[in-house]
Amino acid sequence: MESMTQAAHALFSLPRCTLRGRGGAGDAFFFKVQKTPSLPSPGSTRGRVNLEAAHDCVTLPEKLEGVSILHILVGVVGLVLVVAILIEGFETVVQPRRVARRYRISHVYYVVFWRLWRWVADAWCNKPRKRAAFLSTFGPLSLLGIFTTWTIGLIFAFAMLHWGLRDSIQINFGSSPQNFGTYLYLSGTTFFTLGYGDVTPIHPVGRVLAVAEAGLGFGFLAAILSYLPALFQAYSRREVSISLLDARAGSPPTAMQLILRAARSDSIGALEPFLAEWERWAAELLESQLSFPVLAYYRSQHDNQSWVAALATILDACAVMMTQVRSRGNYQAQVTFAIARHAAVDLALVLRAKAPDPEKLVDRLQPLEFAKMRSLLEGAQVGLSNSEGAEESLYALRQMYEPFIQALATKLLLPLPLHLTDDSSPDNWQRSAWMKPTPGIGALPVATPNEGHFG
Repeated sequence: MESMTQAAHALFSLPRCTLRGRGGAGDAFFFKVQKTPSLPSPGSTRGRVNLEAAHDCVTLPEKLEGVSILHILVGVVGLVLVVAILIEGFETVVQPRRVARRYRISHVYYVVFWRLWRWVADAWCNKPRKRAAFLSTFGPLSLLGIFTTWTIGLIFAFAMLHWGLRDSIQINFGSSPQNFGTYLYLSGTTFFTLGYGDVTPIHPVGRVLAVAEAGLGFGFLAAILSYLPALFQAYSRREVSISLLDARAGSPPTAMQLILRAARSDSIGALEPFLAEWERWAAELLESQLSFPVLAYYRSQHDNQSWVAALATILDACAVMMTQVRSRGNYQAQVTFAIARHAAVDLALVLRAKAPDPEKLVDRLQPLEFAKMRSLLEGAQVGLSNSEGAEESLYALRQMYEPFIQALATKLLLPLPLHLTDDSSPDNWQRSAWMKPTPGIGALPVATPNEGHFG
């Protein structure tokens, strides 16, 4: 009899996990450790809970009664943030065209951080080379930064949705308070599909959110990774032509060096197919940097080269060929000028580079320099057009693109080339760290026409 009493006492002394609910389908359920009635025993108190055994039970934080206005507002903000980031990512990564909306996350991001980057460069980088190196890091770092901003924004947005909907969660290991930090942890592990399983949603709405976030996170990261190769290919195509401009137009490139080097080699006719190549380059520049605006912040390999300087050189060369050089036809110069100006105008608009006032424009070709330019062209045996009205015609063409070119250069802190420069400075291809500069174009040892093949 005594043994039966002890067995019954041990049976009724075990703590039990009882599932309790509030009846409605939308209400949360939670586990609560309860003490069942037990027989009195010496040294024990009736109704005492075994705390050590309670840790072995799965606990669910109890949901508070009702949903406050704060929860509704936070949930709405989270939903808006998710939609905004998805639209932003679609427009940037998937949609290959210019976006005209003014209020965008990426626009605010680049305005704020580019101003900060410029301020640091002006305040701390005194040497030109150091300043150029620091500015060149903005493009790649800003790209990583905007992707990180979107990722963090999505994680916070889904956490706000869980918290705003008062989603019931199950904590499978240990104990944790049901606060926003727990929901943020759940959102982070779900977005990156870590699958720890220590915190899981219970309510059907929470489960749907978790599945949606996991799929979105996987697809979002895949889209970002596929975006980078296309971006780097566009950058490489842009820089190939800029590198080819070095030997033809100098470093930095200028329109007069481009024309004079061709004329002194008796190859002025080679400028027409050359301008045809740069017509395509300008079109690709326009297309690629409308699709990938961040490319505008990617700088060239050499400090004295840039896509803005190359675009200005081609526009200057076309303007000189159209107004100063006498030829049978200047159709190619006109069409190249048209697409190059189109690129300058649209890219200034996309980057929101405000053109300076007409009185604040820098005149890159002074009247005395214009006379010198005509003299140099004549000395290179270039057939010139009539001098009457030549300067006014060139000035009128330059006013069509100078405001936009100077706006881009000011916005991106890139130097613009002059029309006339001293051709005594060596080009980039002539320089080396181990020997003296090599002779330039026109001074290289080449065979003369009267030399035979065997000497």
